[in-house]
Amino acid sequence: MIPWPHHTLVAIAWLSTTIRAAYFSQFSMKEPEHDPCYDSSDRPIRCVPDFINAAFGKPVTASNTCGHLGPSVYCNVVETKVGIWKEVCDICDANDRHRAHPASLLTDLNNSQNVTCWMSEPSTDYPHNVTLTLSLGKKFELTYISMQFCNRLADSMAIYKSVDFGKSWIPFQFYSTQCKKIYGRSPNAQIGKHNEQQVLCTDSHVLSPMANRVAFATLENRPSAFDFDHSPVLQDWVTATDIRIVFNRLSPDQADIYGLMNEAGVNLTDLEAIKPRYYYSMAELAVGGRCKCNGHASRCVFDKMGRYSCDCKHNTAGTDCERCKPFHFDRPWGRATAMQPNPCVACSCNLHAKRCRFNMELYKMSGYRSGGVCINCRHNTGGRNCHYCKPGFYRDHSKPITHRKACKPCNCHPVGSFARSCNQTNGQCICKNGVAGLNCHRCAKGYQQSSTPTNPCTQRFQWKCTNSFQILTVS
Repeated sequence: MIPWPHHTLVAIAWLSTTIRAAYFSQFSMKEPEHDPCYDSSDRPIRCVPDFINAAFGKPVTASNTCGHLGPSVYCNVVETKVGIWKEVCDICDANDRHRAHPASLLTDLNNSQNVTCWMSEPSTDYPHNVTLTLSLGKKFELTYISMQFCNRLADSMAIYKSVDFGKSWIPFQFYSTQCKKIYGRSPNAQIGKHNEQQVLCTDSHVLSPMANRVAFATLENRPSAFDFDHSPVLQDWVTATDIRIVFNRLSPDQADIYGLMNEAGVNLTDLEAIKPRYYYSMAELAVGGRCKCNGHASRCVFDKMGRYSCDCKHNTAGTDCERCKPFHFDRPWGRATAMQPNPCVACSCNLHAKRCRFNMELYKMSGYRSGGVCINCRHNTGGRNCHYCKPGFYRDHSKPITHRKACKPCNCHPVGSFARSCNQTNGQCICKNGVAGLNCHRCAKGYQQSSTPTNPCTQRFQWKCTNSFQILTVS
């Protein structure tokens, strides 16, 4: 990774300040006058929340902060008004708000005229590991992570991300002048489409023209960045719920100092004298990105349970609009893109079912148009769309299929019919031999009722005399 141009770093610094208004607008419960998730014809379109500093006002936990175990001395080299550099020392005391340097200062309102800094406890130990953990509260898609330091940069530090609220951590970026030695990685490795989630290690931070700021662009040099909407790999790569920064070494000479402590004749008093110089100090931690809503929401709000969630549209649901809302499973869920909004579509159950499921095979067979299958059809209907009458009922064509009484009972006579089912179109029951009527409730012409339920109607017979013979005829 090459060092960032000066104008790029300036732009990031400017963005981290100007997006605060957008951040506060996220908490407004007022609906916008025009919903950006729909066009002027009320058709779904891709929409995204405002770009904000996702770190602003969020809690930061530090594994080590100066002054927590009692007042401690720290020193810094500053330039005087006459251009002379000199060492200036002060006291850090967590119990004195004027001398405290808590981690909460990293995500507060940054004022360039009054820079406030978090500081770690000074130490000459090696390795000198200190951790900062930022909780974003939900999934965000990150564009950059910017760190403004109060004095010199850490020589070796690592950025990790979590996508499960801190349960597990994934390497995101490494910085070191000795990448191979500290992190076991070759510096400035190449990224191709086959390894777009490759974690890099670079020393570009020490070459930065803005020596007190380090900015990590999550998509820099990632080949599919220009087709982000169609790259699930990069969409996953930029997603995070938490960020962790681990400082491993302030300066390469810390290892040498630590080694001297075990040598005979070394004056430990001298080590204590330089100890106040060895601490980490940061003024601002900014994380530029958008609340992750997969293209189905234009804002994130606090829900009734107090959780920060997407205000989902397009019939989607979930904290990140990552699924279809109930009964909208006629098509598979999909992330919205500029070309295809992929709204979730309600199942076609003709108002006879409250639940449905998605069937991929049916979806493919339909030409990728419909895959919903209705569950527990009511009002005597059946079928994947509750579109026909179940056995024992037939369509009443005087009513639409959506009517609660669109299906009438066949009322087939239990003795005169073969079954309780009837013709779905006209309601004609299947009559036994010699039985007639829509419901098979009477004997046909030329038949008379019998006492046998298996053959309820029998033919009538007449006897005729012709000369001396008797002829049996059927009436």
